[in-house]
Amino acid sequence: MSKALQIYTMLSKFPYGNRIASRAVTFKAPYFSTIKPLITSLKPGECIIEMKERRSVHNHLGTVHAIAMCNLCELTMGMALEATIPAHLRWIPKGMSVRYLKKGKGKLTGKSMVDESSLQPGDVDIPVEITNTAGETVADVKITVYISQRRSS
Repeated sequence: MSKALQIYTMLSKFPYGNRIASRAVTFKAPYFSTIKPLITSLKPGECIIEMKERRSVHNHLGTVHAIAMCNLCELTMGMALEATIPAHLRWIPKGMSVRYLKKGKGKLTGKSMVDESSLQPGDVDIPVEITNTAGETVADVKITVYISQRRSS
């Protein structure tokens, strides 16, 4: 079990534990704090993260900025992958393909599903979907990661 998954599993048992775990993630990777993520589910093969619409993530149209949604996608995929990837492998993002389908309004939810059997050295595409409070797909994303063997210490 990955360290991130261990921490989330332990903390989520307590009141506000998922909020504390989410803050711990943004302490480790501060850039993600700009979207104030809330991890609502993390288990091998899946991660769900929410972000609220706030003025600080708005674009000039008064909707959630495209890059804020990309941050949600990258964090959601990264947490899902960390919770799933075998200990002998490591990963790094290589590219992202995004289709914006609706304006980002209200609470947005990112969901990523990772098939452990697909995690082999080389390029692997991980899907992420962002939905709004009505359950409509706001963005459909594919993040390409490069997976390789961990170096022996």
